[in-house]
Amino acid sequence: MEDGAVNEVVQTTQDTVDEVVQTTQNTVDEVGRFTSYIQENIPVIISFGLKVLLAILIFCVGRIVIKWIRKIVVKSLERSNVDKGVEQFVDSVLKFALYFVLIFTILTKFGVDATSVAAVIASAGVAVGLALQGSLSNFAGGVLILLLKPFKVGDYIIEDTNQNEGTVKEIQIFYTKLSTVDNRTIVIPNGMLTNNSLTNVTEKDERQLDLRIGISYSADIRKAKEIMEKVLLKEPSVLKEAQINVFVAELSESAVLLGVRAWVKSDEFWPAKWRLLENIKLQFDENGIEIPYPQMTVHMGEERG
Repeated sequence: MEDGAVNEVVQTTQDTVDEVVQTTQNTVDEVGRFTSYIQENIPVIISFGLKVLLAILIFCVGRIVIKWIRKIVVKSLERSNVDKGVEQFVDSVLKFALYFVLIFTILTKFGVDATSVAAVIASAGVAVGLALQGSLSNFAGGVLILLLKPFKVGDYIIEDTNQNEGTVKEIQIFYTKLSTVDNRTIVIPNGMLTNNSLTNVTEKDERQLDLRIGISYSADIRKAKEIMEKVLLKEPSVLKEAQINVFVAELSESAVLLGVRAWVKSDEFWPAKWRLLENIKLQFDENGIEIPYPQMTVHMGEERG
């Protein structure tokens, strides 16, 4: 019984040793075949490695050349005093075009036929064009913005559809960047800006202030108008040579609405508006002119016995 157990252990050990030997032999054979393959294809591997190194070198040098060309073009545009938006747009297009040429050159260095590459790119261009119709629309929108100039870099615009507004910072190939008064960045596709209405707030050097201020029905209208005129004349931002109007705009339910119209420089619009509203309120308080809040008068009838 014990001899049988020993024989079984010996047989198992022998099988394990044979399996290890066979696995080792297979590994050695695989390594040998791989070594033979490497030895037989050393020229091809070296050639491919050199091509890869050459491609990396071409790409690195190409990036430097592209930056140099872009810098020269930007400086030329700056000397020509072109619009900042045109400068940014041309720089973006030039960047894409030069990198395309660089990649095309690298592919040809790997032995790829230029005609085949051109055919593939043309076919891919059609497919990508169909898939990216919105992007093409945005590109066309960028071109229209530069040609028609509804706004330029530095203008404050309001996109009327979604009420996005801010100062134009960049006009790129596919989008325009706005910077808001609270320092947020809004990115709007160019197609949206050309296909919808927008308001260019700062295109003109001057802008009209149009204020509405309510006073009580019991207040002296003439005195209130006189106070408002004096405040307007004391405000340094108001253009005194332009027309200044103070008038009764509306007789509303709870107040007499007095209107104010005056002209200021566009970049002084908001500070001037805030100062005028504050000073008018202070002068009304000093002179007993009440600015009422919405109210309702209820008349109670006598009870009948």
